Amino acid sequence: MLTNPTLDKLQELRLTGMHAAYSEQLESTDHHDLTFDERFGLLVDREHTQRHNRRLKTRLTKARLRLSAAIEDIDYRHPRGLDKRLMLSLAECDWIRQHHNVVLTGPTGAGKTYIACALGHKACREGFTVLYHRAPRLFQDLERAKADGRYPKLLTALAKTDLLILDDFATALLTDQQRRDLFEIVEDRCERRSTLIAAQMPLNHWHETIGDPTLADAILDRLIHNPHKITLKGESMRKRKTDKLD
Repeated sequence: MLTNPTLDKLQELRLTGMHAAYSEQLESTDHHDLTFDERFGLLVDREHTQRHNRRLKTRLTKARLRLSAAIEDIDYRHPRGLDKRLMLSLAECDWIRQHHNVVLTGPTGAGKTYIACALGHKACREGFTVLYHRAPRLFQDLERAKADGRYPKLLTALAKTDLLILDDFATALLTDQQRRDLFEIVEDRCERRSTLIAAQMPLNHWHETIGDPTLADAILDRLIHNPHKITLKGESMRKRKTDKLD
C-alpha cells in the first residue's frame, strides 16, 4: 500500500486535518466496515473542522478581547436590568450583518466589559473580524501613530473591522484631537460596519463629554441612529462576589 507517500503528500499540501484522520484510520479497525465515501467524508470533515478552528483562533487572537467571555456564561440572575431576549437576539449577530451598533451603559462593576467581550467572542465564532480597544488607550495609540506615520494604516484597519468594540468610552472630556479622531473612525464605519460602545456615563451625557457641539452632533448622529441599547443598573457584581466570600 502506498500509504506513506500519500501521508507525505497530505503533509506537503498542508492538509493536516486529513493527514491526522487518515493516520488514525490506518491504525484503527473501527473504520473497516465503512464505505469509501464514508471514510473519505470523515477525512474531509476533519480537515474542515481543523481549518475552522484555526481561523477562529486567529480571529480571537487579533480581536484582543480583554476577557475570555462567552454568551452562554452570562449571568441573568443578578438584578441589573439585562434583557435575556435582547442578548439572545444579539447573539445571532444579525445586527453586525446589518451594520447596526450597540450602546452599552451602566455603573462600574455591572458587567459591561464582560458582555461586550462575550458579544465579540460570538462574532468571532460567526466568522466576523473583531477589534477590542479601551477608548483612552486607542486615543493614545492614534497619537503615537501620527508621530511614526502609521495613522492612515491604523484608521484603515479600524474601518475594515466588522465589529469595533470601544470600552470605557466617555470617561473624561475629549480633547479637540480626540474628537476629530473619533469622528474619522465613526464616519468610516457608519452604515458599513458595526460598533459597540461601552460606557459608564449615561448616553444623555455623551454630548457634553465629547465637547464641541458640532462634532458631538456629527459623531452621535453616526453612532446612535440605529443602536441596540443595553442599560445596566444595580450594585457592582464584583462587590456582590466579595460579599458572598465574607
